[in-house]
Amino acid sequence: MNSASYDTVIIGSGFGGALVAHALVCAGQRVLLIERGRWPHRDADDWNQRNILIDQRYRGPTPVQIKQYGAHRFSEVYPNETVGGKSVFYGGASLRLRETDFDLWPFSYAELAPYYEQAELLLGVHGTAGADPHEPPGLHAYPFPSAELSNPAQRLQDAADSLGYQPFPIPLAINFSDDRRTRCVRCNTCDGFPCRIEAKNDLAATVVRNAQRRGLHVATGALAQQLTVEDEHARAVQYLDTENGQEHSVTGDRIVVSAGAIQSPALLLRSGLEHPMLGRHLMRHCNAVCSYVFPFRTNPEQLFHKQLCFGDFYEDLRDELGTAVGVIQDIYTPAPEVIRHHAPPGSRWVAGLFAPFMQNLLCIAEDEPQMQNRVRLGQRKDAWGLPSIEVEHTYSAADVRRRTYLLRRARRVLRKAGGLASYTYPIDSFSHAVGTLRSADSPEKGVLDPYGRVWNVNNLFVVDGSFMPTSGGVNPSLTIAANALRIAEQMVNE
Repeated sequence: MNSASYDTVIIGSGFGGALVAHALVCAGQRVLLIERGRWPHRDADDWNQRNILIDQRYRGPTPVQIKQYGAHRFSEVYPNETVGGKSVFYGGASLRLRETDFDLWPFSYAELAPYYEQAELLLGVHGTAGADPHEPPGLHAYPFPSAELSNPAQRLQDAADSLGYQPFPIPLAINFSDDRRTRCVRCNTCDGFPCRIEAKNDLAATVVRNAQRRGLHVATGALAQQLTVEDEHARAVQYLDTENGQEHSVTGDRIVVSAGAIQSPALLLRSGLEHPMLGRHLMRHCNAVCSYVFPFRTNPEQLFHKQLCFGDFYEDLRDELGTAVGVIQDIYTPAPEVIRHHAPPGSRWVAGLFAPFMQNLLCIAEDEPQMQNRVRLGQRKDAWGLPSIEVEHTYSAADVRRRTYLLRRARRVLRKAGGLASYTYPIDSFSHAVGTLRSADSPEKGVLDPYGRVWNVNNLFVVDGSFMPTSGGVNPSLTIAANALRIAEQMVNE
């Protein structure tokens, strides 16, 4: 078994791990970043809808066992694996949580605000400050301006104006205007796809690569098997090189886990850590796509139009339900073959036929942290000889109510824009998964302390979305990035 030593070893290259790696390398530390995936291909197949959305070009070899929506049996789901994590496939949405979202957190919005600003700068976010009537305080400007609305987005803007709603440009980590890098060509293969030309500011194309230039060591195809934890101290990380089967052990003065809200608790469980809430309180938002068929082709030029966000309803039910409602976002229509693939049997041909005439809105509703929604280890072994990962999740009645509240308003907008017939597609992915290692001000309330340190393990940190005590009502990516920068600053100061 090969061994090496670093100042910090980081597991996972998503929004948490990549931002911590960047900050520590800039501070002069010797850092190893372990990632089970490999670098994105950046070729023509990355913009091929069949290859990415149906054949899952980036899917890993080991599935997660998932039981949801009241199912009696587990189903196998194969997550994507690549350097940059989910940032490679997300649509660039980079929104801040609101002040009220922090009511149950061990720190406030004001404490995170300066790190939000840093994250927006590192990710090259394009947005329009002041356009969101409900945006949190202190947001004075974005690094770059929003792009001009495309025709499908303008159609929704006009409908919203007539209804008295106030949609605003989605802050996007996509390069529309910075000539120092390749600019976006406004194609319709962004959300869910790697960017072939690296115009989307995903972490593999920006933060990780920049950190490499400063000395970051990156091990790809490296599967973290377990941590060695002794005497309240994380001693080493054992990982497997999945290319040649060779095992490695690396030590670090500090170990940082950022494998995501499903893989991170599984790693801690494999390492023998125990806590009543470890793996519990899994959240993923209660999402659905509202689609309408129009009497004309809605996007004949196949232009990018994920540009509008509705925050009008964010606080409508907080006094009653104790959470935000969420937001509504513009979202593209997949190719006919993709719609046919995912449509219910018996309606696939018709669904594919109507695809060019569809326009959609994505409803992102906050979901509650529930103890029974969890990640645990199963009895079976995966392809690498590790215990399988089992995920159990169900929505509460309040979760569904929040989603329904947003769907009704999305239907109003799409009808006003000219839509004739509707269909609702519930989202069952875990792309927004958070909460399984929640941060709290005492070990009785959570697995992590307010600075992401595992209680009673003085050099073990978690910086991905599993730290979040609540999910809020927007994409969690920017919040994960900002919190990672906050924790990294604390590490450097220590």
